[in-house]
Amino acid sequence: MSGKKRIGVGLIGTGFMGKAHALGFSVAARVFDLPFELDMVAVADVSIEGAENARRQLGFRKATTDWRTLLTDPDIDIIDITTPNLLHKEMALAAIAHGKHVYCEKPLAPTVAECAEMVAAAEKAGVVTQVGFNYLKNPMIFLAKDLIESGEIGEIRSVRGIHAEDFMMDATAPWGWRLDPKSGGGALADIGSHIIASLRHLVGPITSVLAETVIQVPERPVTRGSSEMRAVEVDDITRAFVRFEGGATGSFEANWSATGRKMQHDFEIYGSKGSIVFTQERMNEIKVWFAGDDIRTRGYRTIWAGPEHPPYGAFCVAPGHQIGFNDLKAIEAHEFLQAIASNGRPSTDFREGYEVQKVISATYQSAKTNTWVAIG
Repeated sequence: MSGKKRIGVGLIGTGFMGKAHALGFSVAARVFDLPFELDMVAVADVSIEGAENARRQLGFRKATTDWRTLLTDPDIDIIDITTPNLLHKEMALAAIAHGKHVYCEKPLAPTVAECAEMVAAAEKAGVVTQVGFNYLKNPMIFLAKDLIESGEIGEIRSVRGIHAEDFMMDATAPWGWRLDPKSGGGALADIGSHIIASLRHLVGPITSVLAETVIQVPERPVTRGSSEMRAVEVDDITRAFVRFEGGATGSFEANWSATGRKMQHDFEIYGSKGSIVFTQERMNEIKVWFAGDDIRTRGYRTIWAGPEHPPYGAFCVAPGHQIGFNDLKAIEAHEFLQAIASNGRPSTDFREGYEVQKVISATYQSAKTNTWVAIG
């Protein structure tokens, strides 16, 4: 026995993100010196078959179709929510009411008001919360933030960001929960929340936006192959000009029908003394340019991730060998558990999810009014 205090995890949802969260906890327990002994207690899913499969494959002790039973299980300290966006608020508030810490996938909730309610409940209860913005946990993003905060690339002047994938490019793909307006929006709310979080993390608060939204596929079949169609009311693409509190200006785009793009989470940050370029499709490297370099050899240098970029070394002792998406989830889980142990605040807690949602809401408002909208 390690002598560490045990902490129990209850997972709601066993899809792509449910598996990623479970693997994140499991990997974190093996590569970090965690403050707790992890206990993967129970998993809940809409079908018992799905729940049982997840229990066996991901190392949980129990499986259920009733997520509410996780709230009253005395062995569970953390409720981990990876369900569709529309369900986040109900589940999170119920977990908080039972004194559980909450780890919730992004976006936090469909509306700013719902996010505010979740923040208020969590802060009043004194529980630790985290939202799944795991792209921020990349050692190369940590390096980018260090370069910016140290002043090595000077005053930030302009920024470009994009999150683009192609999982909605097929016009015959059926209407699904991601297209439900009640879920808070389309590409912007679903994947654009990631690039907004990254720009806020690196450059600072966004103060105003001027945006447009585009629906590329105006209707979709209700089921695969059906002749019955249902109208699409949410964005396939959103583009916005942005102004930052620190004086920088820039733009971002969210696009889930970008043909050929599997994971384009990219940014370019231009300062008075240098610039930084990053793409998630090559997540183990970053390009940096410095004005102070010898003019004969000046150019973008490529920095590859290695043990000198914590916490890369916890996963691999050799530089350039690379870490992956699920490792970012492990880093995220580690930060969350450390915050619980110290009664601290993760960098991407519910309040940060709320701030991101305010930008999303203002962006949609701007697209409707065709005017600059200030972030409230």
